[in-house]
Amino acid sequence: MLQPLRQGLPPLDPAAVSDGASCSLPARYEAVREARQFTRGTLDQWELGYRFDDVCLVVSELVTNALRHALPTASGRRACEHGSVVRLHLMRWTDRLVCAVRDPSQDSPVARDSDDFSAESGRGLFLVDSFSDGWGWHPLAGTLSGKVVWALFLLQPGGD
Repeated sequence: MLQPLRQGLPPLDPAAVSDGASCSLPARYEAVREARQFTRGTLDQWELGYRFDDVCLVVSELVTNALRHALPTASGRRACEHGSVVRLHLMRWTDRLVCAVRDPSQDSPVARDSDDFSAESGRGLFLVDSFSDGWGWHPLAGTLSGKVVWALFLLQPGGD
């Protein structure tokens, strides 16, 4: 059902960015909690708390995927104890919010079959697709290596 999207960020005018915030997350699973706390504080500051539930779920899935699948392996295990990090970016325009997670892997995100709800894992991108208004990814260029996976949320005037 879902195909990995190799797209850049949705067409948005960078000059129209109202607010932006980012944080570096350590390569350990506690980083998911830290990402949720950062998202809560940022959305509250931007008076977007009404979108917290959907945005928090998507941020949790994107950060979990980066930690689980995108960090280098060490001795056959994912290196969640090592110094590799992911970075969470939140960007707000007047009517849109973009959550973007940067990780060191060049590998494309892979969406699993959404029909297998009994599986213990693999539903992350299905949830991202279900709770956001769009998502995609693109490899980084230049001196940066890795990729960015992003999710778009449309904002309603007045926060209704």
